[in-house]
Amino acid sequence: MIRRRVSVLGSTGSVGSSTLDLMEQAEAGGAAAFEVEALTGGSNIARLAEQARRWKPRVAVTADAARLDELRDALAGTDVAAAAGEAAVVEAASRPVDWVMASIVGAAGLKSAWAAADTGATLALANKESLVCCGATLIERVNRAGGRLIPVDSEHSAIFQVFPAEAPERVAKLVLTASGGPFRQTPRAQMIGITPEQAVAHPNWSMGAKISVDSATMANKGLEMIEAAYLFDMPADRIDVVVHPESIIHSLVEYVDGSTLAQMGPPDMRTPIACALAWPDRMAWPAPKLDLPALGRLTFEAPDLARFPALDLARQALKAGGAAPAVFNAANEMAAFAFLDRKLAFLNIAAVVAETLERAMKAGMVFGSGDACSAALSVDAESRRIAGSIIAGLANAA
Repeated sequence: MIRRRVSVLGSTGSVGSSTLDLMEQAEAGGAAAFEVEALTGGSNIARLAEQARRWKPRVAVTADAARLDELRDALAGTDVAAAAGEAAVVEAASRPVDWVMASIVGAAGLKSAWAAADTGATLALANKESLVCCGATLIERVNRAGGRLIPVDSEHSAIFQVFPAEAPERVAKLVLTASGGPFRQTPRAQMIGITPEQAVAHPNWSMGAKISVDSATMANKGLEMIEAAYLFDMPADRIDVVVHPESIIHSLVEYVDGSTLAQMGPPDMRTPIACALAWPDRMAWPAPKLDLPALGRLTFEAPDLARFPALDLARQALKAGGAAPAVFNAANEMAAFAFLDRKLAFLNIAAVVAETLERAMKAGMVFGSGDACSAALSVDAESRRIAGSIIAGLANAA
């Protein structure tokens, strides 16, 4: 039986909720037993309280400092301590455990992932922005503390499972697969009036709103390309993206001898979470199984960079190095949320990212002194300021 003492950062989000659901199913089947140290969530106090009553963590934390009394009231009669605010989230992430799920969305999850990396725990990373912004320093921090970083994104989990960590020189190329999102076949002329409701309706995956928008623009695949470069120490020109609408092959590793290994499975985030939670073991749970005859065929195509320029912008940022990936991430996050708030047109998301990158690089934006987390947050803040001014300008022009 697998036994883990765990904390789940971002427990009320899509990945965090899937993690707790997986844990419940594994325990019910007698394959695992879990002790929960901390759960952290955002503004969904009802869900956080429900999770805390089920798992009885030592502490439940809402990132919204103004909601502390509400959380305390919701946990009345339990032994679960309540806390609120950014510092409380970081404190929860710093607690000693065996395993931490880092699934807080966006740059907001950077400080807590950075704190968890220093505990010596296994860090299951679903917050790709932490790697995009901090690069190899986050991995070094985990290793220095005696822990291990295991990616949870389905694409990076797929590579992780077939990548020869002991002999990386055997690898010729990494190939990330992309579903193509809801607008894979939509002509560019028809993408002008795309609404948030259309963009978040992903054909294969059930995800949060922001990551669904990133999938629709393929910015998500760009972020994953940057993340893969750091995770597997691979240069940009040896990382490819192929569109695979069925989302059955989650990524591939091409070897120098011509062999290509792929990891396959139904599009369910609980599968890569299970891999990270049990690694190096495997954990039994009622996982959905592949029915290859029912699938019939798997298809592949090259990404259309003219319709999805965010992917090429991410590659440019990766090649530029330095602060550029963090700038890309911040600008994309600002633009995606502006679109969700109906303040920016869908096609202008990539335009905002492109102009932010151009302005930041012309200004010579670099990481300042201090630790990598603080330096990344400084670049993030300035990039958001630039992106915000661009978004405001587009809104005024409209």
